[in-house]
Amino acid sequence: MKRNVLLVSFLLGVLLLAACKPAVKPSGNGDAAKPQVLTVMTHDSFSVSESVISEFETQNNAKVSFVQSGDAGQLLNRAILSKDAPMADVLYGVDNAFLSRALAEDIFLSYDSPMLEQIPAEFKLDSRNRALPVDYGDICINYDKAFFAEKGLVVPQSLGDLAKPEYAGLLVVENPTTSSPGMGFLLATIAEFGEDGYLEFWADLRANGVVVVNDWETAYYTNFSASSGRGSQPMVVSYGSSPPAEVIYASEPLDDAPTASLTGKNMCYRQVEFAGILQGTQNRALAEKFIDFMLGKSFQEDMTLQMFVYPVNPEAVLPDEFVKYAQQPAEPASLDPDLLAANREKWIQAWDETVLR
Repeated sequence: MKRNVLLVSFLLGVLLLAACKPAVKPSGNGDAAKPQVLTVMTHDSFSVSESVISEFETQNNAKVSFVQSGDAGQLLNRAILSKDAPMADVLYGVDNAFLSRALAEDIFLSYDSPMLEQIPAEFKLDSRNRALPVDYGDICINYDKAFFAEKGLVVPQSLGDLAKPEYAGLLVVENPTTSSPGMGFLLATIAEFGEDGYLEFWADLRANGVVVVNDWETAYYTNFSASSGRGSQPMVVSYGSSPPAEVIYASEPLDDAPTASLTGKNMCYRQVEFAGILQGTQNRALAEKFIDFMLGKSFQEDMTLQMFVYPVNPEAVLPDEFVKYAQQPAEPASLDPDLLAANREKWIQAWDETVLR
């Protein structure tokens, strides 16, 4: 009995000591904490290596979840419709054709990322840093080098040349109402001929047998002779990065790209893509870190061959295929974002009535 009393007393003492012992605090390195989830809305063309995202996740004890939301226009529409209850913390993929609308809808928070010091001023189109530039590319006309060589035909040197009789029926373009490159090419023609002259140019193109399709995939893989080998058009509205893509994805090794880009003045439209932190995010600090990461060397170098775009960070090293096979225009076309925002729908409607009706 006495022995039982002593045992009970001993156990009570142990429990009292345990109750008085201070709780163990986290080490502060976040290793034991549950990863914080960061949600990023993107367009459907977004791609990044898993190893690169894992790098960010490990550094920040985070889990990044991507929500693909259609093309750039659909992405922006979803973000606007859900801005009172945002679907994500960060949005990537709004381009300069839609930038003014995104800013007018006030969907982004301002963020003066320290990484912006490394980014050239030409890409910073929002003075309040609500939309931060991530990448850029040029919407250009690609041509089938073999076709022009076999025909002994000189490639067009300007947009105006495309309406000449020798190029009749040789160009396929995308409908700007349904295609981002189609929209970019329309904007290039407005930059070149002005609001008073672009419709006359398109009327001349129509008379010269220009072919219009709804999307880039059809234009490039069905109509374009260099890609399908069966198409009737040796010129297609695509991207300045398409020639290196032809080499990289060739079924058999190639010594040279079968295509090249027309890069005369205003023949290419420069497309800049942006990322921003969405209003209403509950993960502001982590969202800022992800924006910084997107502008850093690791992400910038990876996306080049993932999405075939150019990095805005000049410290990022381009892959050899880009250096060797891609052409960049010395004088790409561009339009003031406010002018574009005010007239986009009017320009598209006028184009539709001139070209399709």
